[in-house]
Amino acid sequence: MASCVSDTARSLSCRDGRAAAHLKLISIAAIFVTSVVGISSPVLLSRYFQGKPAYDKATLVIKCFAAGVILSTSLVHVLPDAFHALSDCRVSSHHPWKDYPFSGLVTMIGALIALLVDLTATSHMESHSAVGGHGHGGYELVPVGAREELVGKNSNLKGKNSKLSVDVEVAVGVESNSGGGSEEMLIRMKQRLVSQVLEIGIIFHSVIIGVTMGMSQNQCTIRPLVAALSFHQIFEGMGLGGCIAQAGFKFGTTAYMCLMFAVTTPMGIVLGMILFSATGYDDSNPNALILEGLLGSFSSGILIYMALVDLIALDFFHNKMMSSNSWLRKTSFIALVLGSTSMSILALWA
Repeated sequence: MASCVSDTARSLSCRDGRAAAHLKLISIAAIFVTSVVGISSPVLLSRYFQGKPAYDKATLVIKCFAAGVILSTSLVHVLPDAFHALSDCRVSSHHPWKDYPFSGLVTMIGALIALLVDLTATSHMESHSAVGGHGHGGYELVPVGAREELVGKNSNLKGKNSKLSVDVEVAVGVESNSGGGSEEMLIRMKQRLVSQVLEIGIIFHSVIIGVTMGMSQNQCTIRPLVAALSFHQIFEGMGLGGCIAQAGFKFGTTAYMCLMFAVTTPMGIVLGMILFSATGYDDSNPNALILEGLLGSFSSGILIYMALVDLIALDFFHNKMMSSNSWLRKTSFIALVLGSTSMSILALWA
């Protein structure tokens, strides 16, 4: 309890409501602009490469960078902040918060719920495919590039044996007409599901960041956060934008998802300012710390699951295009490390 008193004494000299409000208005504009830049960059890059031979490879490398950003966001930013909020002396000195590690429990619940959503949606897609797929219900969720590899092998056979080439071409055509279309539909639906669930987890995180800043009256805390969160939104936007780009949404849906990401943190700041005006709660209030810790832990569980299972494992272990290309595998791993490193470095400031 003595540490709480000393912390409060140190922060009193930094508490200036008028200066804090001015910094918040600056942060709203800066974070909105950087969020738009971050999330739109991968989308625009993917459209630039679309139709070119390197499109699938470029999209895959962007997605691996995105996976590193999301993994670092969950483990280096969100989870430690949630743990810190629930272990604050104003919370941890009371029951039941001092008796149980709730941050770990809620993180696990978030991961299990993400798994449940993934299983339910995948089962629904497969059953839907079984009804409309000429009786072939056992389709494998093969990542982008698998069928292109098959077509490439078909092209290499041409000129060696014309009859064999014709037979293979017919086989590919039959596969495309019967199961290929359904398989591609399942792949695309899976990618869209991943993008949407991922955005939900990131929006949770963004709302928490915004509300916490909006409720804060500590100018010494807000000032460095303006620049740090601007870079934070750039990299996190690149992570989500990479997944949206590969999912192949229509223009309207892509624009809507980008806009939602861009406005979530600024809207959270405004909401935090309104909550402070209405309740008098600031970012050091025990109730605010509990809410921050629980929501942060939940979103962390979602992001950890999505990064490890639906992004990293899917591409590095089940993508035939990557497994057949050593150079692409090394490049993708470097992109993954760069994404996680860049986001981890930002933890020094935000």
